[in-house]
Amino acid sequence: MNEFVIHGHPASPFLRSVCLALEEKRAPYRIARLEVSEMRGEVHRNLHPFGRIPILEHGDYRLYETQAILRYIDVIIPKPALQPTDPKAIGRMNQIIGINDWYLFPMVARIIVFHRVVGPLLLGTMPDESAIAAAVPDASLCLGELDRLIGDQSFLAGEQLTLADLMLAPQI
Repeated sequence: MNEFVIHGHPASPFLRSVCLALEEKRAPYRIARLEVSEMRGEVHRNLHPFGRIPILEHGDYRLYETQAILRYIDVIIPKPALQPTDPKAIGRMNQIIGINDWYLFPMVARIIVFHRVVGPLLLGTMPDESAIAAAVPDASLCLGELDRLIGDQSFLAGEQLTLADLMLAPQI
């Protein structure tokens, strides 16, 4: 099997989600690091026209968008399965991935994590305390709903590790 190459920056929770999936599958991979200064530059846009990360290369096949990458990995390396077969568990997994992509990352992680971690450590900026404070109610809503959805289950979508867990773990 060809090695998987993941283009991106290790600080990206989306890149780390892909790494987690490949670790679960025990698949060989390497990270082709894109520096912050290279983001949205010509080389990056040649890999991903929208200038986002991660980008996966597997042999001569290139794929971007984290959900697409995770689902591709799960199909190409079937064991262990990272997607449930029960319709309700599939629905819950997809719901939680949606919560991550539409609410948790843009409304919470992109603000709080950026101002507390990424900005200070990678860019040398000071945290914007007012932006952080403004994101706290959204953080409480998102984390409270995720806590409600997991309930007494072992994992977010039931009793097995799924793509939802792999998407959320690096965010939280």
